[in-house]
Amino acid sequence: MTHRTTITLDDEAYLFLNDIAGDNRSAYINELLKQERKNFLKQALIKANQEEADDLGYKEELKAWENTLSDGLSND
Repeated sequence: MTHRTTITLDDEAYLFLNDIAGDNRSAYINELLKQERKNFLKQALIKANQEEADDLGYKEELKAWENTLSDGLSND
């Protein structure tokens, strides 16, 4: 599905867009937004991983669960 939208660009941005995107400005802007979304998600993941690494309570909880990994399993 596609959607139409209207945006306002200053002269410099408009000229750049026309120079770089040619006749298909929509495709160019779509690709920019897709890349920016990937960057945003990547940064969010990095932030979440860093918060997890800094969470001492979470680390202690993981250690407690590691001790139960082999409960009930034979060493065959």
